Amino acid sequence: MTKPDNDRVVIFDTTLRDGEQSPGATMTHDEKLEIAGLLDEMGVDIIEAGFPIASEGDFRAVSEIAKQAESAVICGLARANLKDIDRCWEAVKHARQPRIHTFIGTSPLHRAIPDLTRDEMAERIHETV
Repeated sequence: MTKPDNDRVVIFDTTLRDGEQSPGATMTHDEKLEIAGLLDEMGVDIIEAGFPIASEGDFRAVSEIAKQAESAVICGLARANLKDIDRCWEAVKHARQPRIHTFIGTSPLHRAIPDLTRDEMAERIHETV
């Protein structure tokens, strides 16, 4: 077994997904591809390319980025449900190093929106992770 390199910093860039949530910061399809290419060229370790279930445009961008990246891990965001995860996989599966970044809101407010008890939330996590 190899020893982990504890001195190495891993860069996980969310510009293409989280950055686009800033007011006025929407990107065209071509801009997303260009930014992803530059991040890959700069040696960014992990690029969170988007949220494929959010729109057909996001799905297409993540899919194309996954096919074009040369060294970065290409990650898509998915909520902890099988529909999101399946759609995300379809977008990232052609990457050299595909990854799915899944999440579930656990605060009482986030549990109330889909009307989940703590046990139901735990079961959803168990089913999807």
